[in-house]
Amino acid sequence: MPYRFLFGLIASLSVFACTASAQDEIILQVSDAATSVELSLADLDAMSQVTFETTTIWTNGVVTFSGVSLKALLETLGTNGDSIEMIALNDYSVTMPVSELATDAPIIATRMNGDVMSVRDKGPYWVVFPYDADPRLRTETVYSRSIWQLNRLVVSAD
Repeated sequence: MPYRFLFGLIASLSVFACTASAQDEIILQVSDAATSVELSLADLDAMSQVTFETTTIWTNGVVTFSGVSLKALLETLGTNGDSIEMIALNDYSVTMPVSELATDAPIIATRMNGDVMSVRDKGPYWVVFPYDADPRLRTETVYSRSIWQLNRLVVSAD
Protein backbone atom coordinates (compact mmCIF):
# COMPACT_ATOMS: atom_id res chain seq x y z
CA MET A 1 0.00 0.00 0.00
CA PRO A 2 2.74 2.56 0.76
CA TYR A 3 4.16 1.82 -2.70
CA ARG A 4 0.86 2.76 -4.36
CA PHE A 5 0.84 6.07 -2.53
CA LEU A 6 4.46 6.72 -3.47
CA PHE A 7 3.80 5.79 -7.11
CA GLY A 8 0.74 8.08 -7.20
CA LEU A 9 2.75 10.93 -5.72
CA ILE A 10 5.57 10.48 -8.24
CA ALA A 11 3.08 10.28 -11.13
CA SER A 12 1.37 13.48 -9.95
CA LEU A 13 4.65 15.35 -9.64
CA SER A 14 5.70 14.14 -13.09
CA VAL A 15 2.59 15.69 -14.61
CA PHE A 16 3.42 19.05 -13.00
CA ALA A 17 7.03 18.81 -14.17
CA CYS A 18 5.94 18.05 -17.74
CA THR A 19 3.51 20.97 -17.70
CA ALA A 20 6.20 23.39 -16.53
CA SER A 21 8.66 21.98 -19.05
CA ALA A 22 6.15 22.31 -21.90
CA GLN A 23 5.54 25.96 -20.97
CA ASP A 24 9.29 26.65 -21.06
CA GLU A 25 9.48 25.23 -24.57
CA ILE A 26 6.79 27.49 -26.02
CA ILE A 27 8.58 29.60 -28.58
CA LEU A 28 7.79 32.99 -30.06
CA GLN A 29 9.39 33.30 -33.48
CA VAL A 30 10.22 36.85 -34.59
CA SER A 31 11.52 37.53 -38.08
CA ASP A 32 12.14 40.26 -40.61
CA ALA A 33 13.73 40.20 -44.06
CA ALA A 34 17.23 39.70 -42.61
CA THR A 35 16.89 37.59 -39.48
CA SER A 36 14.74 35.17 -37.55
CA VAL A 37 14.99 34.48 -33.82
CA GLU A 38 13.16 32.16 -31.48
CA LEU A 39 12.40 33.41 -27.99
CA SER A 40 11.38 31.28 -25.03
CA LEU A 41 9.25 32.37 -22.10
CA ALA A 42 12.49 32.79 -20.13
CA ASP A 43 13.87 35.07 -22.87
CA LEU A 44 10.75 37.24 -22.74
CA ASP A 45 10.81 37.28 -18.93
CA ALA A 46 14.40 38.55 -19.02
CA MET A 47 13.28 41.70 -20.86
CA SER A 48 11.79 44.78 -19.24
CA GLN A 49 8.21 44.00 -18.19
CA VAL A 50 5.07 46.12 -18.47
CA THR A 51 2.12 45.43 -16.17
CA PHE A 52 -1.35 46.96 -16.26
CA GLU A 53 -4.90 46.25 -15.14
CA THR A 54 -7.77 46.41 -17.59
CA THR A 55 -11.05 44.82 -18.52
CA THR A 56 -11.44 42.99 -21.82
CA ILE A 57 -14.39 41.81 -23.86
CA TRP A 58 -13.07 38.24 -23.47
CA THR A 59 -12.58 38.05 -19.69
CA ASN A 60 -14.62 38.75 -16.56
CA GLY A 61 -13.79 41.75 -14.40
CA VAL A 62 -10.50 43.58 -14.10
CA VAL A 63 -7.50 41.50 -15.14
CA THR A 64 -3.80 42.15 -14.54
CA PHE A 65 -1.62 41.51 -17.58
CA SER A 66 2.16 41.52 -17.68
CA GLY A 67 4.63 41.01 -20.46
CA VAL A 68 6.94 42.72 -22.91
CA SER A 69 6.14 45.88 -24.83
CA LEU A 70 5.84 44.87 -28.48
CA LYS A 71 7.63 48.06 -29.53
CA ALA A 72 10.48 47.44 -27.07
CA LEU A 73 10.79 43.83 -28.23
CA LEU A 74 11.16 44.85 -31.88
CA GLU A 75 13.66 47.58 -30.96
CA THR A 76 15.69 45.19 -28.80
CA LEU A 77 15.87 42.69 -31.64
CA GLY A 78 16.70 45.41 -34.17
CA THR A 79 13.97 44.38 -36.59
CA ASN A 80 13.29 46.58 -39.60
CA GLY A 81 9.99 47.12 -41.35
CA ASP A 82 6.80 49.10 -41.63
CA SER A 83 4.24 46.49 -40.63
CA ILE A 84 4.05 43.56 -38.29
CA GLU A 85 2.05 40.44 -38.97
CA MET A 86 1.02 38.67 -35.79
CA ILE A 87 0.21 34.98 -36.24
CA ALA A 88 -1.50 32.58 -33.84
CA LEU A 89 -1.08 28.85 -33.32
CA ASN A 90 -4.14 28.23 -35.53
CA ASP A 91 -2.64 30.46 -38.29
CA TYR A 92 -5.09 33.30 -37.65
CA SER A 93 -3.18 36.48 -38.41
CA VAL A 94 -3.58 40.22 -38.28
CA THR A 95 -1.28 42.99 -39.49
CA MET A 96 -0.54 46.27 -37.74
CA PRO A 97 1.59 49.26 -38.79
CA VAL A 98 4.77 49.46 -36.71
CA SER A 99 4.18 53.23 -36.51
CA GLU A 100 1.11 52.60 -34.32
CA LEU A 101 3.08 50.82 -31.58
CA ALA A 102 3.30 52.85 -28.37
CA THR A 103 6.05 52.51 -25.78
CA ASP A 104 3.86 50.54 -23.38
CA ALA A 105 1.11 49.19 -25.62
CA PRO A 106 0.40 46.73 -26.83
CA ILE A 107 2.27 44.18 -24.79
CA ILE A 108 2.90 40.55 -25.52
CA ALA A 109 1.31 39.30 -22.34
CA THR A 110 2.99 36.26 -20.86
CA ARG A 111 0.91 36.31 -17.68
CA MET A 112 -2.67 36.97 -16.68
CA ASN A 113 -3.28 37.69 -12.99
CA GLY A 114 0.29 36.58 -12.32
CA ASP A 115 -0.07 33.16 -13.94
CA VAL A 116 1.52 31.90 -17.15
CA MET A 117 -1.30 31.44 -19.65
CA SER A 118 -2.11 28.03 -21.07
CA VAL A 119 -3.29 27.64 -24.65
CA ARG A 120 -6.76 27.04 -23.23
CA ASP A 121 -6.58 30.44 -21.50
CA LYS A 122 -5.48 32.40 -24.59
CA GLY A 123 -1.79 31.66 -24.09
CA PRO A 124 0.99 31.10 -24.45
CA TYR A 125 1.20 34.75 -25.51
CA TRP A 126 -1.54 37.32 -26.01
CA VAL A 127 -1.23 40.77 -27.60
CA VAL A 128 -3.09 42.99 -25.13
CA PHE A 129 -3.79 46.72 -24.93
CA PRO A 130 -4.75 48.69 -21.79
CA TYR A 131 -8.31 49.03 -23.11
CA ASP A 132 -9.59 50.99 -20.10
CA ALA A 133 -6.85 53.63 -20.40
CA ASP A 134 -8.22 55.27 -23.55
CA PRO A 135 -11.54 55.01 -25.41
CA ARG A 136 -9.56 54.83 -28.69
CA LEU A 137 -8.36 51.39 -27.56
CA ARG A 138 -11.92 50.05 -27.47
CA THR A 139 -12.52 49.73 -31.21
CA GLU A 140 -13.03 46.80 -33.54
CA THR A 141 -9.62 47.51 -35.10
CA VAL A 142 -7.83 47.31 -31.76
CA TYR A 143 -9.83 44.28 -30.67
CA SER A 144 -8.90 42.52 -33.92
CA ARG A 145 -5.22 43.17 -33.16
CA SER A 146 -5.57 41.57 -29.72
CA ILE A 147 -4.46 38.21 -31.00
CA TRP A 148 -4.12 35.35 -28.54
CA GLN A 149 -2.23 32.07 -28.84
CA LEU A 150 0.46 34.15 -30.53
CA ASN A 151 3.49 32.23 -31.77
CA ARG A 152 4.96 34.26 -34.65
CA LEU A 153 5.73 37.87 -35.51
CA VAL A 154 6.81 38.81 -39.03
CA VAL A 155 8.05 42.36 -39.62
CA SER A 156 8.08 43.49 -43.24
CA ALA A 157 8.49 46.56 -45.42
CA ASP A 158 5.37 47.84 -47.16
